[in-house]
Amino acid sequence: MKAQIALAGAMLMAVAAPAFADSFWIVQGPDRHCQIVDKRPVTKEMTVVSPDGMTYTTRTEAEGAMKTIKVCD
Repeated sequence: MKAQIALAGAMLMAVAAPAFADSFWIVQGPDRHCQIVDKRPVTKEMTVVSPDGMTYTTRTEAEGAMKTIKVCD
């Protein structure tokens, strides 16, 4: 019985873990400067410039991608 409860708990964590994963966006502000943020912008002053509004799971991944975005040069 304890093994079944432990297995059920492990399965629940495996399903819920992606919901708690960090997300990063590359955005451009009114000053035309690009930056990486950890919350999706809700104002019209900040525009998501990553391809297709893509999110990145690590800041390092977003930093690498930002080097390839032309408007961020």
